[in-house]
Amino acid sequence: VQLVESGGGRVQFGSSLRLSCAASGRSFSSNTMGWFRRPPGNERELVAAINWSGDSTFYKPSVKGRFTISRDNAKNAVYLQMDSLEAEDTAIYYCAADSTNSNWYGAIWNYWGQGTRVTVSS
Repeated sequence: VQLVESGGGRVQFGSSLRLSCAASGRSFSSNTMGWFRRPPGNERELVAAINWSGDSTFYKPSVKGRFTISRDNAKNAVYLQMDSLEAEDTAIYYCAADSTNSNWYGAIWNYWGQGTRVTVSS
């Protein structure tokens, strides 16, 4: 099983980026998917999550209204559209998948990607 992130990079304050996560090895169409990040010197934190059907989402308060999580079950993929990027969004972003068929608040994140770096300069 592999989760592979892409789309990170170095951008300026106020810019946008779209992260993609492609899963292989098994289908995650019945699983909650999420995006985490680890800012420099800080712990990993949940940024956004989406349930299997896409009708239930979670956002960290500081990104709500700026980030949008979506998924394409036919492609076994999840995305994170990040708009109005701020310096505080600088981090390594990780895609993760739940292994228990739970919603985001009960998820056990057993599958992880290798991460993609996002750097926002002011």
